[in-house]
Amino acid sequence: MPRATNNPTSRRRRKKVLNRAKGFFGRGKNTIRAAKRLTDKAAQYSYIHRRQRRREFRRLWITRINAAVRDHGMSYSVFMHKLDEKGIDLDRKALAHLAFHDPEAFAQVVARVQG
Repeated sequence: MPRATNNPTSRRRRKKVLNRAKGFFGRGKNTIRAAKRLTDKAAQYSYIHRRQRRREFRRLWITRINAAVRDHGMSYSVFMHKLDEKGIDLDRKALAHLAFHDPEAFAQVVARVQG
């Protein structure tokens, strides 16, 4: 009996790979071998870049906080240390949001830290 290569499970698996490869160029969008290779690589890039995005946002928040704090005559490291000493539980994301969108509220936080 000849080997059947159009089993519903195999077809479903191949179709899933091709659906993930939508929008790819050349053979990558319509041949299984190329699509599988490219979708695997795309998944690796996605995994890596999700972690990079978190690092980049943290760097952005630190830069924004540092710029805002220097307007009040203090460095970032000193500000963060004094925040910790005073027991003020605001994370970098919240502090950066305040510094960027609501400078008056950020000035109050800095005043509490300095005073």
